[in-house]
Amino acid sequence: MINLVWLRTFCTLADIGHFTRTAEKLHMTQSGVSQHINKLEAQLKQMLIQREGKQFSLSPAGEKLYFKGRRILDELIDLELSIGDDPAFEGCVQIHSPGSLGLKLYPHLLALQVKNPKLVIDHRFAPNTEIEQAVSSKMADVGLMTVKSQLEEVRSEAIAKEPLLLITPAGFGQPTWQSLCELGFIDHPDGNHHANLLLGANFAEFQHAGLLKKKGFSNQIGMILEPVAMGLGFTILPAHAVAAFTPQSKIKIHHLAQPVFETVYLCTRQYSLRPQRVETIVQEVCRVLQ
Repeated sequence: MINLVWLRTFCTLADIGHFTRTAEKLHMTQSGVSQHINKLEAQLKQMLIQREGKQFSLSPAGEKLYFKGRRILDELIDLELSIGDDPAFEGCVQIHSPGSLGLKLYPHLLALQVKNPKLVIDHRFAPNTEIEQAVSSKMADVGLMTVKSQLEEVRSEAIAKEPLLLITPAGFGQPTWQSLCELGFIDHPDGNHHANLLLGANFAEFQHAGLLKKKGFSNQIGMILEPVAMGLGFTILPAHAVAAFTPQSKIKIHHLAQPVFETVYLCTRQYSLRPQRVETIVQEVCRVLQ
C-alpha cells in the first residue's frame, strides 16, 4: 500500500513545483522532501520526477500518480471535514480575484469579518492565470476569474457579468475613433484585452490594441484612472474598478452602442467539498456581485 505521507509530499511538490517551498509548506527539510520522493519511487519501482538541474517535471508515471493521488488526498480531507466540527463563521478563507472585483468585494468581506471576528479573510489580487493555479494547487479556497478555467481539477461556475467601460477625462465629448487616437491610451495589465473587446465591437476603424498610441501604463488597479483624470489619455476598465475611483467628477464614463461584458466565474477545486466557512464566503460573493 502506498504510504500516504510520501504521497502527500509528492502531490504537494507537484502542486508547488519547487523543493524548497514544498519543504516550507510541509514544515520539513528539503532533504526530507527528497527522501520521501525517493522512497515512493523505490516502492513503486517507477521514476516519478525527471530532474533537469534545479528544475523538474513529472514523468508519465508521475503524472498518473499525481492525478489519482491528489484525488485520494482531497477525498480524505473531505472525509475528515465531513465528520469533524465545521463552523460556518470561524477559520481562514483564502480568496483570489482580479483587482476590479477585489475593489468591489473586499469592503463587504471585511464587514462580514467585523460581524464574525473568528472568520479570517485572506484576499489577494491576481491575474486569471495565477488565480487558476492557486485554486488548482489548493493555495486558494475560492478564485474569481473572468475566463473559464481549462484545468480539469478546477470547477468554474458563471455567477455574474461585469461591463467594460470606456473612460476619458471629464469634459471629453462624444468619442470618435479620431478623437480617441489623438487622446491616447492609458494601458494596464489587461488593457490590450479590454481594448480589443470593447473598441473592436464599437469602432469599425479599430484593428488591434497594439496600434493605439500609448500615453501611460499602471499595474495598480487603484491608480489606472489617475492619469485619465489628469487629462493624459483614455482607458478601458471593468465597472467595479471605475466605481471605486474618486473623484468621479474628474472622469467621464461613456456607454457605447455595443455593450461588452466580462463573465465572472466562481472557481473552486473540482473534487473537494467546501467547508462551511468557505460556503459563507461564496454566498457573500454571489450576493454582492449578483
